[in-house]
Amino acid sequence: MQRSALIVFAALLSLSSCANPAANKPQAVTTEAAPVASPTVSISAATPAVSEKYLITPENSKIQFVASKVTGSHDGSFQKFSGTINYTGQVETSNVTINIEMASVTVDDPGLTKHLQTPDFFDVARYPQAVFTSTELKPATTPGATHIVTGNLELHGVTKSITFPATITLTPEAISVDSSFSINRKDFNINYAGAADNLIRDEVVLTLHVRAVK
Repeated sequence: MQRSALIVFAALLSLSSCANPAANKPQAVTTEAAPVASPTVSISAATPAVSEKYLITPENSKIQFVASKVTGSHDGSFQKFSGTINYTGQVETSNVTINIEMASVTVDDPGLTKHLQTPDFFDVARYPQAVFTSTELKPATTPGATHIVTGNLELHGVTKSITFPATITLTPEAISVDSSFSINRKDFNINYAGAADNLIRDEVVLTLHVRAVK
């Protein structure tokens, strides 16, 4: 009886470790790329924008992700990136741009870190940067976020518009943007399947902790 209980417990642990990390995350909506408005032009003609630039750097922000297979998951991040928030006095008329150095990817397995840089995944020699440029920031209408962010993501030679929820807060010193959502890697032609008994899931959880400063 005791041995049976241990087997059941081990099986439950195995199932838990194989859970999809994206299952409880909002899924980004991916569509065709949208036109990018001028960062210095306010949507409202009555309130012309005078933008202040806030800088996004690895010293004040984090870009992290979780990728998973049917047998487990890996935590990763990008170590080199830069960006700006052009703040116009209103979140809704401001804009964000982030440039990520794809060769700076790192995960919890050194061998996998090198593999992610190859043509099987990011192909960093051919596509050295990923770029996100916002096209719309609007108030959220559901709990769990303050805003809905839409922007063009250029990744792996493909540019798509993605929409995801975020919590945006402002202080006199900084603008913070926090978000965690999933994207489908195949939308960006990252199609490596993995081994037949260890298939890679399509969904990748992307987590942003931005603390942009003047």
